[in-house]
Amino acid sequence: MSKGPQLVKIGSVSSGVNNMSVISQVVLQADDELRYPTAGELKTLSDFFQTGEQRVRIATTLSENEKRIVEKASKQLWQKRPDFISPGGNAYGQKQRALCLRDYGWYMRLITYGVLSGDKEPIEKIGLIGVREMYNSLGVPMPGMVEAIRCLKEASLDLLSEDDAAATAPYFDFLIQGMS
Repeated sequence: MSKGPQLVKIGSVSSGVNNMSVISQVVLQADDELRYPTAGELKTLSDFFQTGEQRVRIATTLSENEKRIVEKASKQLWQKRPDFISPGGNAYGQKQRALCLRDYGWYMRLITYGVLSGDKEPIEKIGLIGVREMYNSLGVPMPGMVEAIRCLKEASLDLLSEDDAAATAPYFDFLIQGMS
């Protein structure tokens, strides 16, 4: 289905510089303009650092529970859409089902990349650009993938505290919106 993620950036500032940490972006932008970082740039860094513990906690919970999340979400999806695992369905047979589960795990990693970086760009660059064409060429219905991501979201958020779930949900929503 896809090769999976390559390299992601670690943060985002509106400078448009790709594949760099938020710190590198601030330093390079200030250096390009021969100035010290602005108060706004320093606030961006401070905000990024203040949410770091939460972002790491969320990513740890999701990564340590990936198998459980994927299993719960897939069971929920197959219950809602038994036609997916019936003869003729895109997830019919062990091989096809295994490919689906592999992709679900891949999307969970994308979510953790977004959460860790505090940015949706890794999700867009790695997970959305070209995904529609790829799934269409493979005959995978996009509405089914969207429903799978919704099931992954529900299974994931159930494991998180209310605050952590609120911080995580927008990354799933971004992925869902981009696949819709």
